[in-house]
Amino acid sequence: MIVQAVLDCFDVNSCLVFLFAFLLVTDIIKNRPPANFPPGPWSLPFLGNVFTVPDAKSMDKMAQDYGPVYSLRRGSKREVYISGYKMVKEALVNQPDSIAERPILPLYHSIFKGLGLSLSNGYMWKSQKKFANTHLRNFGEGKKGLEHYIQLETNFLCEVFKEEQGRGFNPHFILNTAVGNVISSVVFGHRFEYSDENYQKLLRLDNEVMIVASSAQAQFFDVFPGILKHLPGPHQIVQSNYRQITDFLQMEIDKHQEDWDPLNPRDYIDTYLTEINKRKEDPKAGFNTENLLVCTLDLFEAGMEPTATTLRWALVFMINYPEIQVKVQAEIDRVIGQSRQANMSDRPNMPYTDAVIHEIQRMGNILPLGFPKMTSKDTTLGGYFIPKGTTINAILSSVLVDKAVWETPATFNPDHFLDSNGQFRKRDAFMPFSAGKRGCLGEHLARMELFLFFTTLLQRFSFSPDTGDVPNLDRVLGLTHSPKKFLVLAVPR
Repeated sequence: MIVQAVLDCFDVNSCLVFLFAFLLVTDIIKNRPPANFPPGPWSLPFLGNVFTVPDAKSMDKMAQDYGPVYSLRRGSKREVYISGYKMVKEALVNQPDSIAERPILPLYHSIFKGLGLSLSNGYMWKSQKKFANTHLRNFGEGKKGLEHYIQLETNFLCEVFKEEQGRGFNPHFILNTAVGNVISSVVFGHRFEYSDENYQKLLRLDNEVMIVASSAQAQFFDVFPGILKHLPGPHQIVQSNYRQITDFLQMEIDKHQEDWDPLNPRDYIDTYLTEINKRKEDPKAGFNTENLLVCTLDLFEAGMEPTATTLRWALVFMINYPEIQVKVQAEIDRVIGQSRQANMSDRPNMPYTDAVIHEIQRMGNILPLGFPKMTSKDTTLGGYFIPKGTTINAILSSVLVDKAVWETPATFNPDHFLDSNGQFRKRDAFMPFSAGKRGCLGEHLARMELFLFFTTLLQRFSFSPDTGDVPNLDRVLGLTHSPKKFLVLAVPR
């Protein structure tokens, strides 16, 4: 009788209110931040700050409001954001062992599975990184090294530009093909023709991933993957594209396995197949064909998209600043002339060109939010306590435009990298490749490509806007921030 009386007092609405209140209190208790955790804005129950768009502008505003170390809540997880050169250096350079892991990112996990070079951790990551670094450093011998393959591809690229015969054209996928061919030579042992339809499809699939994966809807998937994985949305595009890309890469691996000769390795895949046999007694190092596929994807994507996008920004800036283009060409003519190709030994004698390339990277700012990292142990940063397993986002754009470091942070100014005598000077706050143990694996290759491609293009062509329409400096927001579509005139010199 007593139980029935109690039940009679509760209708359906009362039960729902009680249930909601119970869940709300549970959420508040469960997701209470640790003591002395970095501050952040008020968050919604259950959802957190999922509607806060993590772009450079909003992150800058957060840093102004809460300081250089602050936090946001994504669903039930709290992430820490680090802003400004001083604090980013403290995190990535001064405490490299504390922030050296990757969190699980549900949007990519079904493809990468915690394998490869970018999203693996621990002993496996160290083993794979060391192997890849060794291969990139020792790739080829003599004239067949990295510099040779880049120089070879610059010739093909210039021929394609010449074929436009002074007409305005979109350089986007031409540059992607050229840069992609360099990493293809390293990984696959061969390049692709610019007219290869399958290769062009691969590049377009990857480009779509770069744009779609950073959308608010796709990021929302990382908060509630269990629910959203069954629903349509941009996460389905990302994962479908990656499956098609890995199918292409798997075919390359299968071809290598068919005619593999361990005594005559041609490329990264061949060398990796040899390593699989060598490391059979060390399974934790992860040398197997499944990991080979993911490592190949990592190398191809990281070796193509950032450098190709930076070269597009290079054309945009040279068109917008023709007086700088003329000064670069004057230095090229003086040091290299028109009768030979540029090589890496020229760079020390070309401080202005080197400074312009660095300024293109600084102002291009193609990876403003960096790539998420995770604390590998309890850490103190900026006086705040950050527990092990917390996702860390170092905002690279805040370093590249830090007013405390750069003389004219909002202006394209090559003098940022020149001393009073006109000689090139390094800047510690130049971090487009990130820094620390999780810095860009292909930084050495990217620096070579940027110098040789940029110098060769300006040696052989002058660039101007099509029909006088100067491309603006607005950007397409994606995993990398790229220029909006533009047409360019390439006039042979």
